[in-house]
Amino acid sequence: MLAGLRKTTHGWIVDLGSYVPVLVFVAVGAFIGIAPIALGALLGPNRPDPEKLSPYECGFEAFEDARMKFDVRYYLVAILFILFDLEVAFLVPWGVSLHALGPWSEGFWAMMLFLAILAVGFLYEWKKGALDWE
Repeated sequence: MLAGLRKTTHGWIVDLGSYVPVLVFVAVGAFIGIAPIALGALLGPNRPDPEKLSPYECGFEAFEDARMKFDVRYYLVAILFILFDLEVAFLVPWGVSLHALGPWSEGFWAMMLFLAILAVGFLYEWKKGALDWE
């Protein structure tokens, strides 16, 4: 039976009372995130002048367009870092719970398949030169 569901003579009824702590947690988190920003905008000084509104670059006047193009390799390396970093996020909980799964369990072989796919992707990127920085 799913949490929050009850079967009655008229059908299934959803009991939302069990979700109240989650809603309170979300509301408090939103308040803590939004309140300082709103208070700063309402109570903070706002005296703009041309010097404050002008672009500033280490004490010099801006000499290039701020929207300069970056090399695509920068974005590629950043995406690859995020991808392989997320893989570690999957490996840590699996490693912690491996003793409960058993050494040759289905969970072990599922992770070996996952790591094999990851290794094939890594070797492909390495062979294509995506990890080389010139």
